[in-house]
Amino acid sequence: MNLSRFTVKAVANGGMAQFQEMMRQQLESSMHTELEKLLDTTTGAEREVSKKDFEGFKNLFHRFLQVKGPSVEWIKIQRPPEDSIQPYDKIAARGLPDNVADSLNKLVVVKLNGGLGTSMGCKGPKSLISVRNENTFLDLTVQQIEHLNKTYNTDVPLVLMNSFNTDEDTKKILQKYTHHRVKIHTFNQSRYPRINKESLLPVATSLTMTGQNTEGWYPPGHGDIYASFYNSGLLDQLIAQGKEYIFVSNIDNLGATVDLHILHHLVSQPNGKRCEFVMEVTDKTRADVKGGTLIQYEGKLRLLEIAQVPKAHVDEFKSVSKFKIFNTNNLWISLAAIKRLQEQKAMDMEIIVNPKTLDGGQNVVQLETAVGAAIKCFDNALGINVPRSRFLPVKTTSDLLLVMSNLYSLEAGSLTMSPKREFPTTPHVKLGSSFTKVQEYLTRFESIPDMLELDHLTVSGDVTFGKNVSLKGTVIIIANHGDRIDIPAGSMLENKIVSGNLRILDH
Repeated sequence: MNLSRFTVKAVANGGMAQFQEMMRQQLESSMHTELEKLLDTTTGAEREVSKKDFEGFKNLFHRFLQVKGPSVEWIKIQRPPEDSIQPYDKIAARGLPDNVADSLNKLVVVKLNGGLGTSMGCKGPKSLISVRNENTFLDLTVQQIEHLNKTYNTDVPLVLMNSFNTDEDTKKILQKYTHHRVKIHTFNQSRYPRINKESLLPVATSLTMTGQNTEGWYPPGHGDIYASFYNSGLLDQLIAQGKEYIFVSNIDNLGATVDLHILHHLVSQPNGKRCEFVMEVTDKTRADVKGGTLIQYEGKLRLLEIAQVPKAHVDEFKSVSKFKIFNTNNLWISLAAIKRLQEQKAMDMEIIVNPKTLDGGQNVVQLETAVGAAIKCFDNALGINVPRSRFLPVKTTSDLLLVMSNLYSLEAGSLTMSPKREFPTTPHVKLGSSFTKVQEYLTRFESIPDMLELDHLTVSGDVTFGKNVSLKGTVIIIANHGDRIDIPAGSMLENKIVSGNLRILDH
């Protein structure tokens, strides 16, 4: 914002604080005017939906303007008390009651389904990418819940939180599940305007999603689940049906299945001590150093994300010895508590400022929140340190290779580590840029290699794999620029480095 319009006198007379407050009010007033102009570009239902969205955005923008410095004071950070993060084994040791069905009938499974598959070179919702035996993320989720409903004769519904990017394609595909024993509901997360980094005003000129305006909008992170779930009316509907808890997770985390022990722990608490929020955490490895962690802060359990850490302490935050666990984003949350906090306007999540550059080179800012950051608002919140197997995200084709391989077996939509693997850790796989896009990745494997005894795989450059290849120990395959390596069918590579040029030609 151009400061020259403001007189220096204001600073001299009223001091800096007064000047900054005047600036904030001016910015907020300009933002409200621009939002009204955007609302005037449409009518009817779309206007009403956008109006609700904008109420949430105004609140976020107001808080963004108030923020002075980092949201945490490093000196106040404490380790969580022993009993605030319970080991999973302790929860599971209590066993299950005879009436598992009663607990399940209080549960709703919510999957965060707002993301696109662009980072893996796919068009449309990420949940529609095939991950195993032609099954998509969404197929596997439906199979898991259907299996529960059939096994225990229950009615656990699936709720998808879509974004404007994924809603239409997802709804089309949902028709194929009509005859499955799972009720599926959807609601949309909000649509917020991206703001110009300099002027802090919206870059969109109308509410349409065409032309240049397409880039003017964004879904504001999964912390938006509370407001959009409440605003959709679905929250009240589920409470009326006797539902008590939601199990929320990212749809691309194949380890996030309904855990009966955690569910039983939640529903068996005495009323006055009801735990309103459980965050599943797991032990940090060197691969997870950027993951959010749980801390004790001003007497409350709180999620600390790397974005909130002062630069001087980032290395300390990444240390595996001080912060031993990280958030898997598998969360169990009380529906009644969400309703209460929404109605009291007491949901408080730190703002994540996400800078982006649009295709035309314009610098913008997205204001976002994270679902786990609300943990500090809920009563009797708890962390449960779960096995690593409950965190199996597929973010890249390297992850995809693991879940497509014989390391995992698939049953009723759930992937479990093969009993034939002698140690429970997942191999470290790093595929180069020639494998980034799913379609290209698939053409480079005639069949997925046997990886049961693999520890580490790095592949770089133009490399292809023939049928029935077996990889063991540490395998590094590097094709230099202009070279190509074809791993022959039936090869067994154990603790090998392959480099140079290896082409197998048909004759």
